[in-house]
Amino acid sequence: MSAVEILSASEVEVRDAQPDDVHAIAAIYAWHVLNGRASFEEVPPAIDEMRQRMRDIAAEGLPWLVALYRGVVVGYCYASLYRARPAYRYTLEESIYVDASATGRGFGSALMDALIARCEQGHWRQIIAVVGDGHNNSGSIRLHKKHGFEVAGQLRSVGYKKGNWRDTLIMQRPLNDGDWTLPE
Repeated sequence: MSAVEILSASEVEVRDAQPDDVHAIAAIYAWHVLNGRASFEEVPPAIDEMRQRMRDIAAEGLPWLVALYRGVVVGYCYASLYRARPAYRYTLEESIYVDASATGRGFGSALMDALIARCEQGHWRQIIAVVGDGHNNSGSIRLHKKHGFEVAGQLRSVGYKKGNWRDTLIMQRPLNDGDWTLPE
């Protein structure tokens, strides 16, 4: 598969993450922690820590999804509660990571489509993306804009990693009726 080959939807399987996926998920994320600009973590989490993160998301009844290509996990995404305070109960935050060797081929879009669809099955009204390294993360910004996210703000120099100050771009999109109606 060439670096520019875009896959058809039938070539990508998106499903709920399973416990056995944790090693692939941790490997994908470790690359982003060590080499990418999006994650503000500096040390990749151990397998047991990643497993606990997956359990925590599941305990909240929220989706954690993986994308597979020919049976291999090539990306993942999940939704978490945006903040713990009760007033935020209708707002989620999403995270998405694709294997560095598989970016730009449609895996992120397949994951995002599935994640948004799953989140809209619940009572949530907004979903937030916290894009690490702000405007230098053009691939993530393109993906989010393609799926209806808009820039809501920028936090300047809030992260310091690998000798650089890094911004965070906040993006947002409505879920379900958004703020057009009151929640049930």
